This record gives sequence, structure tokens and C-alpha cells, in this order.
Amino acid sequence: MTEPSESTAATGQRDWRAAFAVYRHPRVIGMLFLGFSAGLPLLLVGGTFTAWLRDLGVELAAIGFLSWVGMAHSIKVFWAPVVDRMALPLLTRWFGRRRAWMLLAQAVIALALTGIALTDPREQLWLVAVWAVLAAFGSATQDIAIDAYRIEAVSRDRQGAMAATYVFGYRVALLAAGAGALHIASAGDWSLAYGAMAVLMGVGMLTTLIIREPEVAVDAHTWQMEQRVVDYLDGTRHRGWRRDLTAWFIGAVVGPFADFWQRFGVSALAILVFIGVFRISDIFMGVMANPFYLDLGFTKAEIANIAAAFGLAMTLTGAAVGGLLVMRFGILRMLIATAILAPLTNLTFSWLALLGPQTYGLVFAIMADNISGGLAISVFIAYLSSLTNTAYTATQYALFSSIMTLPGQFLAGFTGLLAEHVGWFWFFISSALIGLPAIVLAVLLARIAHPDRIRRPGREPSQPA
Repeated sequence: MTEPSESTAATGQRDWRAAFAVYRHPRVIGMLFLGFSAGLPLLLVGGTFTAWLRDLGVELAAIGFLSWVGMAHSIKVFWAPVVDRMALPLLTRWFGRRRAWMLLAQAVIALALTGIALTDPREQLWLVAVWAVLAAFGSATQDIAIDAYRIEAVSRDRQGAMAATYVFGYRVALLAAGAGALHIASAGDWSLAYGAMAVLMGVGMLTTLIIREPEVAVDAHTWQMEQRVVDYLDGTRHRGWRRDLTAWFIGAVVGPFADFWQRFGVSALAILVFIGVFRISDIFMGVMANPFYLDLGFTKAEIANIAAAFGLAMTLTGAAVGGLLVMRFGILRMLIATAILAPLTNLTFSWLALLGPQTYGLVFAIMADNISGGLAISVFIAYLSSLTNTAYTATQYALFSSIMTLPGQFLAGFTGLLAEHVGWFWFFISSALIGLPAIVLAVLLARIAHPDRIRRPGREPSQPA
């Protein structure tokens, strides 16, 4: 199977039959199970973890401090260059660069979850903290490796479908690690729950053993850029390990940022700003969604059944449709469409604020918001993937994913004050307006940095997909 033809790549379009066929691709199917492996540890060192500690009577202050272990995902960009460039003894030779790191991270997570299962936090809280930190860093490292694999494993037009199956597996894992772990704990005990989750990490390990390592090559421009560094160091007093370490650092840490700037020039700044503001509208309103439902008068059962369960189904539907539409119409058109849809669907909550606690209103608002959110996830992940150079996939994507949520998470801290000050109707109007910069930038980038016309460095047209 080969890359699409030049005409197809230029227009970014396929017929519907070819578009639907994307979900039969073996690597697209495999991403479902890797997504499950990526999502499983998240709550086990987050919400489920804190519920377990409190259930056993651990003090709230200690629980609060232990919540910091989740910060590993926010700072993963700092060791992404190591995952990108460092070969693991034996594992890299046996499995390849990406699969070796995935397998190591999955083994670390399984070990850490087993350690948590066998440790009583009432007697050895410090040891539980050590296991939790190990699980969190293993989880973040697995994310780095899986993201790099997903980008390198298939052509750009299949990235939306890869994102869709990844999101599906990820959300199923959240259910398993959240509701599933709680049910096991209520029927048995917490040790059994964490032990069962450690066993479920075998899904990811088995998948990693089955899939093939992606075949990528460093393009000539990137190779020449790094060779100039080596040639320069040869003319200095750097010798031996100092020369090798300096060359490695420049290639692994400086190279990804220099490459991105060289490829996009001044447009790189607009791209980074766009990445930071694209999801800001969804994050901004999402923080206040549940308080809004309660204030409006919906019952907890209605929120659980409609906003949570039905909402999850709509998100997964949107993600699947997003992967299909990226395959059919290309990244550019869908990027602009989802940039418009995200703030537009926020207005349905302003309508709901006027309507009151009517079930049909909540169903409509959740359907509109979550389908558009699922679409945006698939399309945006495909877009970010198209920006990477496969010589630096892990580092560049880790940078993009960090920028993607940081501005929205910062501004979300002020959403409570805004809602109290202006009321729910105008709050959701504001959450829509804050999404306007993303629309403007999407249209601008369509002219100056067209993602469908950017050939991702490192993938040749004849390379197997």
C-alpha cells in the first residue's frame, strides 16, 4: 500500500469508498488497543487513586500533595528528546525505536500498578507515592512513544482515523480505570482493583509485540543540518565523549526547534499561537459544564446518563466521523470547519440557559457540543501530526500537545469568577467569542502554511503505509 498520488495529496480528497476503507487498515485497528493502553494509567494515578486513598482514611493534605504526580504529563516535553533519539539496550535492536520505548513504558506501568496493589498506604504511604510517581512517568513516556508511532506508522491522510481509534480506546480505558476499578473495589478490595488494572496493561504490551515498527527515513535537509553540527564540532577542542554528547544534545534538543523554524519561517509563530487557541473555547466552557447543569436544575442521574454516558457516545461518534472526513476532504477544510463549529456549538448552552431544565434541550446541547468536540479531536491531531518531521516526531509532537492545553487550562481558572459576574447565558456567549481567534488563524494558515501541501519530512511517496 503506498502514499496517495500527487493529485490526491494536493486536493486532499478521496471518494467515499476509499474513505470508509481507512478503518480496515491494520495499523488503524491496532491504534484502538494502543489508545486503551495509553488511557488506562491516567485515572489510576488521578481520580481513582485519590478515591482509594480517601476511602482508606488518608488525610486530605497528603492526597492533595500526591495529586502532583499527574504533572508528569505536562512536562513530558523535557524527556521527549531522549525517547526520540536514545536507543535502549537490546530492546531497540529487537523491536525498533518506537516499540522498544512503548514496551519499556508499559512494563514500568504494570510493575508500578502491581506495587500499588501490594502496598498499604496506611502503613507505607511513601512507598505508594514512589509507585504512583513511577506509574505517572511511565504513562507519560508511553504517550510520547505512542504519539510518535501513530504519526510515523501511516500517511498523513490516515491520521484522522488513527486519532479516532486512539480516542475510542482511550475513552474505554478511562471507563475501565474509573467505573470499572470502583466496581471491583466495592465487590472485593482496592488491591484487587489495582491488580486487575496491572493485568489489563497486557493489552498494550501484546499489541506492541504484534505491530510492526514504522519505516521512516531522515530527509536529506535534516541530515545535512545535523552533519554541519558534527563538522563544526570536529573543528573545536571537543573530543571523545564530550564531542558525542554535545552532538547528541544539539541533534536531539536543539534540532527539533531549529527544524520547525526553518521549515515554516515566520509562519511558525502563527502556527504555535493557533495550536494554543484552537481548543481554548472547549476547555474554557468545559470546566463549568457540571456546575451549570446543577444550577439549572438537572438531577445527578440526568447529568450522568445524558452529559456523561450519552456525551461519551457522541464524542466517539464525532471522532470516528472526523477521521472519515479527513480522509475524504483533507485536513485543511476540516480544520477550518471544526474551528468554526467549536465556538458555535457553545451557543447551544446559552439557549439551554434560557430554556431551563428541559431534557430535550440538554440532549440537543450535548449532542451538538460532543459531536463537534470529537470531530475537532480527530482533525486537530491529524493537523499536529502533519507538522512534524519524522526525525524529531516525539519531541515536536510533545511540544505541540503541551501548547495545545496550556492557555485553555490557565484561563479556565477564571471561569468561575466570570460565570458569577455575568450569569450563565453570557458566560457561554463569552466562551464562543473566545474561539474567534482560532477561526481567523485557521483561515490565515490556509493561505500561508497549507497543511495538505506540506510533505512530512522523512516519508517518501514509495514507502509502505
